[in-house]
Amino acid sequence: MLYALICTDKTHHIQTRKANRDAHLAYIEATGVVTMAGPLLDGAGEMSGSLVILDVADLAAAETWASNDPYAKAGLFSDVRIEAWKKVIG
Repeated sequence: MLYALICTDKTHHIQTRKANRDAHLAYIEATGVVTMAGPLLDGAGEMSGSLVILDVADLAAAETWASNDPYAKAGLFSDVRIEAWKKVIG
């Protein structure tokens, strides 16, 4: 099942994001459950959050993936939402 992980960065935490980006990308590759992902951007075009589409068995698996993401472990996010998602186009 597909889940959208929608995360908002804490204000002024761009350095936290940059410092943990390689570990985050390695986690994505190692887990093999991410179908698409990318940063959310603020009005100035700076990274301000994340959108990650996960293909996992259930909500519990999505929650586990999200909590083990190096960004989450580094305390980057002020808000995290996980929503079931249905792909219709693309």
